[in-house]
Amino acid sequence: MPIAISDPDDPRIEAYRAVRERDLVGRQHRFIAEGEVVLRVLLKQSRFRIESLLLAESRLEVLGDALDLLSPEIPVYTANRAVMDAIVGFPIHRGILAVAHRAPLPPVEELLSQMPEEALVVGLIGLANHDNVGGIFRNAAAFGAGAVLLDQETCDPLYRKAIRVSVGGALVVPFTRTPSADAMVQALQAASFDVIALSPAGREILSQIRPSRRTALLLGAEGPGLPPELLAQTRTVSIPMSGGFDSLNVATTSGIALHHLASAELRDAL
Repeated sequence: MPIAISDPDDPRIEAYRAVRERDLVGRQHRFIAEGEVVLRVLLKQSRFRIESLLLAESRLEVLGDALDLLSPEIPVYTANRAVMDAIVGFPIHRGILAVAHRAPLPPVEELLSQMPEEALVVGLIGLANHDNVGGIFRNAAAFGAGAVLLDQETCDPLYRKAIRVSVGGALVVPFTRTPSADAMVQALQAASFDVIALSPAGREILSQIRPSRRTALLLGAEGPGLPPELLAQTRTVSIPMSGGFDSLNVATTSGIALHHLASAELRDAL
């Protein structure tokens, strides 16, 4: 049964207090999932353990079928909109929050060893924008990427905003971190991946390449792009644009590239 909360200082909902500030400083190996679509995705993922839910009273009815999937021991807290906003620290228009525990990140070699013989992997290097990371995870999920690799400078895909932008894709696609961009490339090459680095100065054109049975797509931050030393040791590919103007953001670029690689892989299988 839902547990009504009338006091914003109730200690039972401490994990939800001042969400924005805690998004920045962390919350002891836990993360916040926000919104109906994201919650429904989270409920289907066995690698994340849900700790509790906090819902606006008005959202209980629409989530009835989803709440039936919860284990009985997981508390579902409810509050009116004013109390919920006071707990969280800003207006929560969706009125749906969940706290879940992070799954431990596996070593990159272990994650890659679990990939099938035909696999598509994405590598992110130096991406500090949560919207872009969320958008890339959404595209990775849509086009069947088996994993996403992150260097140490790339932001957290389980940051609340990144999960929301990914529409739950950050909960679906397995990911892990590598010690450096070089370590990422070395691990991919050791696992027999053809490493493709997207760059405006790429030596090949995306539409003309055929993916290998194992392909890794590397993406860098807008502006600086991928490091020159990384480009020197990988297969570089570009997406030609009208007038030579580099106008695509990295999330959009990932969608175009993943669509091409996934479609070519499907064509080869037919």
